[in-house]
Amino acid sequence: MTIISFVVAFVAFAVLAPLIGGVIAGADRIVTARLQGRVGPPILQPFYDVKKLLAKDDSVTHSFQGFYVFLSMVFTVLAGAFFFAGGNFLLVIFILMLATLFFIIAAYSTRSPFAEIGAEREIIQVMAYEPMVILMAVTFYMATIPMLGEGTFNVGAVFALDRPLIVALPFVFIGLLFILTIKLRKSPFDLSYSHHAHTELVKGISTEMTGRTLAIVEIIHWYETVLFLGWVGLFLVWGSWIGVVVAIVGMILVYLLEVFIDNNFARVKWQFMLASSWIVTLVCVAINMVLIQVIF
Repeated sequence: MTIISFVVAFVAFAVLAPLIGGVIAGADRIVTARLQGRVGPPILQPFYDVKKLLAKDDSVTHSFQGFYVFLSMVFTVLAGAFFFAGGNFLLVIFILMLATLFFIIAAYSTRSPFAEIGAEREIIQVMAYEPMVILMAVTFYMATIPMLGEGTFNVGAVFALDRPLIVALPFVFIGLLFILTIKLRKSPFDLSYSHHAHTELVKGISTEMTGRTLAIVEIIHWYETVLFLGWVGLFLVWGSWIGVVVAIVGMILVYLLEVFIDNNFARVKWQFMLASSWIVTLVCVAINMVLIQVIF
């Protein structure tokens, strides 16, 4: 990854990801409405909502709340730029973790009991999915050793493969799909806050966020959606244009699966989320590590 490629990726992700993420959010609402027997809003409704929020004044209890949320967005964009520029996957994970920490601090800074409960739930969610995310990077390194002759954390290495990464990491991919429900804030694991009104009236970690700050929160979610679907594509793409097509189709199908899960499962307790995530992580990663050593 060169400086030029990073700058290009940063600008492209900063500009295009919210557009793509907003359209995905609009399509999500339409599919959700159809599953519930409704017509649903227009596909551009998320953009109308954010435009309305941007026109409103912020009503904050702590002057630094908006600044913390803004930093969360900056680091999310930075993580996306490193990923789509083909940079170090482990670095992407750490930068994204920093973005999440700023988001949690923003909620704590309000001193609202509802926001603090949401922040605590967000921390629990991080504890649930972060082991899988880190071990995904480790197994990525392990899988590239036999496939490329040397191990690497660089995302761009997948385009040098003659077959998709899912061939070597099928169980890790299953683990990713499990924790993706948490990352995308879909039911049954949308404990800290949800993007749908069917879950709760008090909006968890973003309870005290209004106006432009809440608009940034929505945009951050769009950035994250594109980035996380990029993680799915990482397992499906290889050094061929066919691999790109397969990855795009795979990302669409995975997101539709997440929407289906979101509309068919009720929210669970945090204890179940934490235990099930760790069990799935340990089982999937352990089996796949053995698989890499035995077959590859």
